[in-house]
Amino acid sequence: MDGYFDLNPQTYDWCARAFDQVRKVLGVRIKMHHRAQQIDRGSIFLFNHFARMETFIPQYLIYQETGAFCRSIAAAEFFAGNDRFAAVLRDLGVVPNKHPHLMELLAIDLLRGRKVVVFPEGGMVKDRQVIDEQGRYSIYSRHADERRKHHTGAARLAIGLRIFQHAVRHREAIGDTETLERWAHDCQLGSIEALVEAAARPINLVPSSITFYPLRISDNILRRGAELLTGKLSMRAVDELVVEGNILLKATDMDINLGRSLYVEDVFQWFEQPIVRHLARELPNLGAVFDIEYLESRLLRRLATRGANRIINRVRDTYMRRIYDATVVNLSHLASSIILGEVERGRADLGATEFRRSLYLAIKHLHGHDEVRLHRGLCDPRRYQPVLEAEPSALSEFLDSAAGAGLIEHGDEVIVLCEKLRAEHEFDAVRMANPIEVYGNEVAPLAPVREAVARALTRARSISGGELAAELLDDEIKELAWDRALYDKERHREINDRETATADPSPFLLVPGNPRGLGVVLTHGFLASPAEVRAFGERLAAAGYVTCGVRLKGHGTSPWDLRDRDWRDWLDSLERGRRIVGNLCDRYVLVGFSTGGALSMASAIARADGVAGVTAICPPLKFRNRNMRFVPLMHGANRIVRWLSSYEGVMPFRANDSEHPDINYRHMPLRGLYELTRLANHLNRSLGSLTCPTCLIQADADHVVDPQSAALAYEKIAASWKELHWVPSARHGILNEDIGETHALALDFLARIEGVAGDADALPVATKLAEPEGAS
Repeated sequence: MDGYFDLNPQTYDWCARAFDQVRKVLGVRIKMHHRAQQIDRGSIFLFNHFARMETFIPQYLIYQETGAFCRSIAAAEFFAGNDRFAAVLRDLGVVPNKHPHLMELLAIDLLRGRKVVVFPEGGMVKDRQVIDEQGRYSIYSRHADERRKHHTGAARLAIGLRIFQHAVRHREAIGDTETLERWAHDCQLGSIEALVEAAARPINLVPSSITFYPLRISDNILRRGAELLTGKLSMRAVDELVVEGNILLKATDMDINLGRSLYVEDVFQWFEQPIVRHLARELPNLGAVFDIEYLESRLLRRLATRGANRIINRVRDTYMRRIYDATVVNLSHLASSIILGEVERGRADLGATEFRRSLYLAIKHLHGHDEVRLHRGLCDPRRYQPVLEAEPSALSEFLDSAAGAGLIEHGDEVIVLCEKLRAEHEFDAVRMANPIEVYGNEVAPLAPVREAVARALTRARSISGGELAAELLDDEIKELAWDRALYDKERHREINDRETATADPSPFLLVPGNPRGLGVVLTHGFLASPAEVRAFGERLAAAGYVTCGVRLKGHGTSPWDLRDRDWRDWLDSLERGRRIVGNLCDRYVLVGFSTGGALSMASAIARADGVAGVTAICPPLKFRNRNMRFVPLMHGANRIVRWLSSYEGVMPFRANDSEHPDINYRHMPLRGLYELTRLANHLNRSLGSLTCPTCLIQADADHVVDPQSAALAYEKIAASWKELHWVPSARHGILNEDIGETHALALDFLARIEGVAGDADALPVATKLAEPEGAS
């Protein structure tokens, strides 16, 4: 073929390795989502176009994953005026879009087993608006200053190549070796056998979506530096330096999601096969299938070409739909869709609680749509559940950015929707002027998103406390599954396979038919799971108490999971349990065993509202094992070893001889022990701030927790109503085994708490039962 040029494998490999190093210092976090072997089997990869950096990253990732070289297309002006730069582009497989034999060149590379990257939008779509008022796919063209259909080049390439493959088979069938030899030479394949093999290879289009999150519109050093060097910048330059500079410089997720593949052979209807056969039978060479003069030169050929064009348009529409369906939906997409929906309804403001609940429920509804790829922040409940609160979160960043752009005003009670949300903005200004519109446009083609948002807005206005509590519990179940999957990799298997716990570690919510006004948040101990307190939870529910059994982060999954958590993660787990019960009861008691008891006291100190009292059973402030004093030292040694090498530490886990091996981890991470000592130290410093009614229950000869822990806690607690009960036992798990009527002691305290509700004069004075001789 005239004008064919090959890429340079050495230059390609060098640039890929160079980018690998640059990637490590950039703020952008690139993640490609794909199915097994999807990249290997792909031929033509199609991407949407929002930022300039997109034009080189997909090729790099494909090469990194498969070792396959990619062709891509760039504007012809990049090849003009700088021969050295143009040579580098050619070495990297970049072809100018005005190359006279563009389609033929790309088809040859596909026959040679290489891949082609195409951006069928034909330019950057800054506003992400890809659907017109009639609901048809179209985009704005800066050059034409009007909306137009997406390009058909990728579809034309795929269909044309398929026709040529049929032509090869036809020539082989009639024994035309002369033509086949010429075609093999023209296609750089070297032999008829290689040509026939290439003709049998499926052509697979891979529609893919690139999504950036979050978009930031704050100023940066790139924009300031450019203005300093060149003077006043155009709006287009400011937009690209700010928006795209922030993508590169600041922590931004770049999700590349490969959508459902489209095999060209599957797009033909049975009655369209004669079109392919007719065009293939007389085809003189590969270039002819892309040559309009040849295709229009005879009546039957012209009619067949028109039929092929209809197929090409259908393929184009299919892959564009699949590109947009592959959008990775994030928090800002949903928040923007809610806001824009309310603007369309003519609302001037939105209640903050209604907005947060709508956003949370939209996330939950989308969990039921497997066809929608969700950003990881919408998959992990620990990351999306904070949208229900006014505390700092990913939602806070979105709201602050929108407020900074003059789109909204937000406070604790209401979100004001400003007039700027309704204004029209120039194409090169919209990303900075109205990022909410950009986010909303990006998910506008996704019917499941529209349905989830509409359903959430309706439901948020009437959802009951019980329904919200059920949704929150569902989050806890999802998080258990999420964490289990996260710590079930090959490197975790050796420890995981030796674990003995078989009891169900799921968190639970028990709601009696006729519940009392007082609820219970029930928390298990270190190394255990909610299974440890389930029996007592059922007894509480039988007594009429709404009861939530909390799963502490890192528990019930893998010792490796616990190894990555700190005690504040455990405290956050308890806080989420409080949120569940708080939707069903105005007041509740925090009941915890061992570490759960220590966390219950710490939680009541940190946030007292709603807490009617605390019951802590065998809380660990001091330990029987004197070696615990060396835990901080060993933890520090482990951190040093992990920092210096890939080895996991001098003693990452130690054996645990558990009273309940069906519930507890067999392997105890040293990091977990270290966090336990940190929790104990925190409580020793803060118990003087615990002022709610508190009941301490302690085994007098506990072989794990030093019984003096309870006495020490009792002395430090500032509450006027505090009591300490001793249970005669050398066992630690007195709640699980109900030793010494531990259940009855805890239930009695709950009954008395409920009996004095709102009556300060009825509060009893501090009670400390005589300390047994064994408690020393």
